[in-house]
Amino acid sequence: MAVNHLETTPRTVRKPETRLQEPTVDDGPELWRIARDSKVLDVNSTYSYTLWCRDFAGTSVVAKDAGTACGFVTGYVRPAAPDTFFVWQVAVDRDHRGQGLARRMLDHLAGRMAARGHRFVEATVTPANTASTAMFESFARDHGCALTRRPLFGPEHLGGHDPEVLFRIGPLPTEN
Repeated sequence: MAVNHLETTPRTVRKPETRLQEPTVDDGPELWRIARDSKVLDVNSTYSYTLWCRDFAGTSVVAKDAGTACGFVTGYVRPAAPDTFFVWQVAVDRDHRGQGLARRMLDHLAGRMAARGHRFVEATVTPANTASTAMFESFARDHGCALTRRPLFGPEHLGGHDPEVLFRIGPLPTEN
């Protein structure tokens, strides 16, 4: 009698990779939802996220898993410093945290911006935000860039909001 041996090793189902791309206006409401659900970001209106996706798509990135937004980085080029792009907000959905997605989005965006001639990254971080501090420190270190910090806005400028420290990273390496 022949014995049919069934495969007993569980099969690994490969999850599609999270895609990084420029946002579109259709992503605006999802960016708003992610910011709201983060419980830590200052949340802007749905309109402002949608407008951001229209006017600053080239300086922002959205992460999508199975077609649904699961993270974003918004930024803009500083008008008074055209070699510098400013990171406005970074957010990742709860189910996608702890996987390095925020850093991956930042690396992706910095690569795009460096290719366009932008040499410096700026962001503000509140002193209590240890996760963002660690991310920007590792970004600077891994890209061989200097990181300087200085107070930018105190509570007197922000209506009682925690102070914001300006992180300036660069110059970014250029492709050879």
